Amino acid sequence: MQNVIDVNRQGKERLHPSLTNPNWLVLRERREIFRKWLNGIVGGSLSVLDVGGRIQPYRPLLSGRIARYCAIDCRDGPLVNVLARGEAIPFRTGQFDLVICTQVLEYVTEPQILISELHRVLKAGGYLLLSAPAVFPRDSDHDLWRFMPQSLRFLLRGFEGVQVVAEGSSLIGFFRTVAVYTAMFVRPALLRRILEVTLIPALNITGSVLESIVSTKNDQFSPNFSALAKK
Repeated sequence: MQNVIDVNRQGKERLHPSLTNPNWLVLRERREIFRKWLNGIVGGSLSVLDVGGRIQPYRPLLSGRIARYCAIDCRDGPLVNVLARGEAIPFRTGQFDLVICTQVLEYVTEPQILISELHRVLKAGGYLLLSAPAVFPRDSDHDLWRFMPQSLRFLLRGFEGVQVVAEGSSLIGFFRTVAVYTAMFVRPALLRRILEVTLIPALNITGSVLESIVSTKNDQFSPNFSALAKK
C-alpha cells in the first residue's frame, strides 16, 4: 500500500501538473472547471463523499468548507476511509451535500448502477461532480468504456440539472494525444525520458497557446468531459 507522502504527491501533481505531465492540458482545464463549479455551490460546512477517492486531488479546492469528507475506493490506501465499490455504497440515502467521482466510470461494469448510487446518497439539492474520458488508450484490463457528452447526459438523466463541459477543445485533444503516445509507447526508455522533458512540455505549451489564439469551440476530439449534476 502507498504511504501518505506518495499519495499526496500524486494528488498535487494531478491538481497542479508539471509541464512534463502528458495530461497537463486536460488536468489544468479540469481544475479550473471544478474550481468554478465548486465556488458556485453554496455552503461552508459540506458533507462530501469522494468515490474512487484514493488520491483526492480536488479536496484542496474545498478548503475551509468541509464538515465531513469520506473517501471510498475498491483499493486500499492511507486516505481511504471505506473499502467499497461505487455500485454498492455502504451509506444511507441522502447523506451528502456533494459527491465527487473523477475518472471512475470507465472501470465500472454497469455505469448506470454507479450513477444511481451516487444519486441515492446525495441530499435533495446536492451536487455530483464527475469527470470521464472520451479519448485515451486502454490503460488496464479493467478499462471498459469511453464517454461522449450525450452518453453522460443519458446516464445523469435522473438528476434535475446537468452541465457537461469539454476539458479542452479538439485542438487540445490532438496535442494531448501526441503527448500521451510519447509517454506510453516510445522506446527505448532513455529516448522516452528525453522526450518527456523536451517534446512533452513543448506540446503542452504549443497546445495552450494555439487554444488561446484559435479559440475553437469544436469538442469532437475533446479528450475528457466534466459534468455537474444537481439532485
